[in-house]
Amino acid sequence: MFVEYATTGAFTNATRVPGPALLETSDFTGRTVLTDLPAGQRVFYRVVFQDLNDLRVWSEPVVGSFTTPSLAPREVKIAWSADTVGQGWGINPEWGGLRLYETMRQVQPDVFINVGDTIYADQPVLPEVTLDDGTVWKNVVTPAKSKVAETVDEFRGCYQYNLGDAHMRRFISEVAQVVMWDDHEVRDNWYWERRQDNDPRFQVKSVALLAARARRAFFEYNPLPLVGDDPERIYRSISLGPLAEVFALDMRSYKGANSPNRQGALEPSSSILGAAQLAWLKNGLTNSRATWKIVAADLPLGLVVKDGPADYEAVANGDPGSPLGREIEIADLLRHLKDRRVKNVVWITADVHYCAAHHYDPSRAKFTEFDPFWEFVAGPLNAGTFGPNVLDPTFGPDVKFIGIPPGLKGNRPPSEGFQFFGTLTADPRQKSLTARLHNLAAQVLFTVELPSD
Repeated sequence: MFVEYATTGAFTNATRVPGPALLETSDFTGRTVLTDLPAGQRVFYRVVFQDLNDLRVWSEPVVGSFTTPSLAPREVKIAWSADTVGQGWGINPEWGGLRLYETMRQVQPDVFINVGDTIYADQPVLPEVTLDDGTVWKNVVTPAKSKVAETVDEFRGCYQYNLGDAHMRRFISEVAQVVMWDDHEVRDNWYWERRQDNDPRFQVKSVALLAARARRAFFEYNPLPLVGDDPERIYRSISLGPLAEVFALDMRSYKGANSPNRQGALEPSSSILGAAQLAWLKNGLTNSRATWKIVAADLPLGLVVKDGPADYEAVANGDPGSPLGREIEIADLLRHLKDRRVKNVVWITADVHYCAAHHYDPSRAKFTEFDPFWEFVAGPLNAGTFGPNVLDPTFGPDVKFIGIPPGLKGNRPPSEGFQFFGTLTADPRQKSLTARLHNLAAQVLFTVELPSD
């Protein structure tokens, strides 16, 4: 693998960087790290491959581009969404494929944050699904998407399936990505201790083994950097210049088992971030020099997400009182930010398959040791639409907007248009941040301009 890059599409004075040999052991995937790139530039790249069996043979080039952060204040536009090919809604060429990728491309963001459920490894697709009006949704079907993923190759096949869509390929060739994971990269509502002895779909009964295989494919098929000395660390921060810094979380790898979520103290069973990630997040937000600190969370803070009749999947536990269970870590973080006077922190999330805007304020909360903040929800990207979820009052959330009509029947297909993404635009003159929620047709459904403190 060889990468050439330049600041013009003509590749004048291009720099060539040799990359790794791509072998069967990595499913012929690989990554090359480009360093010392010019700031505030659109960088064009092309990738070519040399045949190791015959060194005279070269592939056709694969081209793309991305924008590097500026050292000076400059408008920054961040897009985010999640939930790709879920609930049986796969790539339907007759409908137009993964159309939201093209909608987002036309908005021209500087960076796209995929907040998780990048694949649905536990949800195969059928060739046809009959819709409520009697018409038929027709999926592309591959062997890997015809059963639940259990082997590394089957997890790889889920990523290959999504990349079969032309809209997705074009989008990621033009927009830099920050990729996170949630549960469906492995299976619904997973945690390490979980077993699936009573699920006949799976021959692999240990979710820990399933997650290890899934993690391998996730790292192979996504542009994740090596952070520190941990080759499997997903949480990280990305500076987008003086106006914005993104803190991408991993609320899956370190969480305790799903439970009633009512523990009265911080302990491994009540973890959602884990001690190391929580300390990293506190330190990073405190020391960030960016005007806006964007926390990208793969699970929402206040929305109640249940796992069965008595257990909880996300942070909130439905109890209206003081923080319990996983809420304790979040309370600890919010208290720290208030004590250290860390301003301009905004949360973005997904997971619940509809879009919404929530404002949290201590005047409405049971826990009051924090400064007011916003949480914006987007998605799905190409999956079933659900909701809305109930909000837990512990941190004083108020619903400012919901993007679906009342009484919406669950698992609505993408063809009904309830597919959503969000954007955050930082203004270099006002130092403000404008949040917008968009639908499949690129309409702006909700907008709010946040002044900086």
